[in-house]
Amino acid sequence: MGTALLEGDTALVTGAGGGIGRAIAAALTQEGARVFAADLPEADLSKPGEPARLAAEALRRLGKVSIFVHAASPRRQEAQKALQVTEAQWREMQEVNLNAAFLIAQALGNHMVDNAVKGRMLVITSLHAWSPRNLPHYSAAKAGQTMLVKELARALGPHGIRVNAIAPGAIPGGGFAAPQAMADKIALKRFGTPAEVAAMALAVLSERFGAYVTGATIAVDGGIALHNWIEP
Repeated sequence: MGTALLEGDTALVTGAGGGIGRAIAAALTQEGARVFAADLPEADLSKPGEPARLAAEALRRLGKVSIFVHAASPRRQEAQKALQVTEAQWREMQEVNLNAAFLIAQALGNHMVDNAVKGRMLVITSLHAWSPRNLPHYSAAKAGQTMLVKELARALGPHGIRVNAIAPGAIPGGGFAAPQAMADKIALKRFGTPAEVAAMALAVLSERFGAYVTGATIAVDGGIALHNWIEP
């Protein structure tokens, strides 16, 4: 039996209470990492100062952090158009998805650089980062995450730290309930599972399979983005 992919790693995973975040936290643990799994109500990343507090708490509990996965995102109403989104909803979506991703990555990035940790970071974005779908606050936040990953990858790459993103497709569970008719538009003719996203996360985060991958956004979508998936 081979060595676990992440033996000796320590990881902070946000949004680990359900769906994709929970599946990733479980997969990291199974592959040998010590995981600090964070979610509501203990870690409300929409509140000022909470991202910095969470990063510090992860370092306190784990001693070091070599892996950071940001899967946290507020629940959303499907087909909520631009004129319907409230200011509070807009701010919460940006705070949790984009601002928290940056602030935690900055804090942990400094820790990794200062301690010569060969770290890895992974942000769970969305196909909405590339295609609008009547969720302006969510789409804008995910598009921001996509560029943030590129900026972090450039800044941290010289220190041996890799930063990537996964853009899931139709993955029922967590904050997304997919209508069955959507499956007919997917090239593989079925929905994906959180475990399938977690499998890709393991590959990207591991040095065995992902050592030369950074600044990338990898779609795990069954081929739904191969056609105009926005329209009914």
